[in-house]
Amino acid sequence: MLDIKWIRNNRDEVQTVADRKGIAISISRLVEVDGERRRLQQDIEELRQERNQTIQEINLSIYSGDEKDVEQRKLRMKEINQRIASLENEHKAVQAEFADLIQIVPNIVSPDTPAGLSDQDNVEVKRVGEPPGFAFEIKDHVKLGELHQMINIPRGVKTAGSRNYYLTGAGATLHRAVQQLALDLLIERGYTLLEVPLMVRREALYNTGFFPLGEDQTYRIDGGDHYLVGTSEVPLIAFYDNEIVDVGKPIRLAAASTCFRSEVGSSGKDVHGLYRVHQFSKVEQIVICEDSVEASEQMLQEITRNAEDLLQQLELPYRVMAVCTGDMSQKTYKQFDIETWMPSRQAYGETHSSSNLLDFQARRSNIRYRDAQGKLRFCHTLNNTAVASPRILIPLLENHQEEDGSIRIPEALRKYMNGMERLQL
Repeated sequence: MLDIKWIRNNRDEVQTVADRKGIAISISRLVEVDGERRRLQQDIEELRQERNQTIQEINLSIYSGDEKDVEQRKLRMKEINQRIASLENEHKAVQAEFADLIQIVPNIVSPDTPAGLSDQDNVEVKRVGEPPGFAFEIKDHVKLGELHQMINIPRGVKTAGSRNYYLTGAGATLHRAVQQLALDLLIERGYTLLEVPLMVRREALYNTGFFPLGEDQTYRIDGGDHYLVGTSEVPLIAFYDNEIVDVGKPIRLAAASTCFRSEVGSSGKDVHGLYRVHQFSKVEQIVICEDSVEASEQMLQEITRNAEDLLQQLELPYRVMAVCTGDMSQKTYKQFDIETWMPSRQAYGETHSSSNLLDFQARRSNIRYRDAQGKLRFCHTLNNTAVASPRILIPLLENHQEEDGSIRIPEALRKYMNGMERLQL
């Protein structure tokens, strides 16, 4: 959420960002409604003051025995109350429109964010490693998973419908191994591990910027105000809702959790195998720091580097992409995606994402700190996918396959795989 005072003074900039992010909102209308609600509130306050004054005058007239004056002032009181009731109804309606508009206002974007309409306009800023050259016909992750009895999609569909799967044997072990590798890396670097709720209230999704625009991606639990999270970013940030925190050192948190996404609107897109599924597991890292663009930029580089270091330990080629305005979410100020080489696609596929939100999330969540002068300020928040599985299994299996169908296990994972160096047929 942006400060409405700031929006008033920068309406053109905010409208430009909304247009570039593809968010349909009239900032001029928002400012107009804001002015109307403030005028109504001022009128109501003035009438309330007049009512209080009239009550005092009535009491004085009663004390002096001036019955005529008492009756006149009681009539005025009735008029004031009627007028207040009418203005309060108007204010309620205007406030509702204001709330609907302000909750879809996008965050501003960094000066170095590239302009663009979609992920096709994202800009490569770094490439690490080279795609492997194979002297044999490669198999995709689904075929490799079937050969090694690691992945069973037909039974997943039978049990739970499309975009569901089973991981079995070494598949399930690898799935756990990459998560534990990511957790160990983050814990070693000072991140505090949390086990988090997977069901949250609507307020938590609104406060973290996933509602209202992402509501169609979220599974609601019937009969209550609870939803399944699509990322542990939600409960990690909500941990500090409505609190004043100490950010003398940035707060670094991590969680490994199951995640759920409905994938509405993605019909026919990346449907093969494990790339886009309804249920997956993710190790998430979040940072809460002071409201300094320089400080949060430093944290953005840190969390992105953590994800890069993990990919290097997995011995996978990847590239870092600066995400353009049209591919950004409402809440994001600056974003990097990391795409890992997937041989069966002959292309890089997104496996990680890092975002700096400035104080957008903290304003909604009311997470503040005291600066050196003791003034309360909203924090900056950031998040990154350290690893998401089973998507990471796609490049892991495909890049490390060998001609005889075996799959080499990167050295960093072997201690989580009982010392196993390769998966043999």
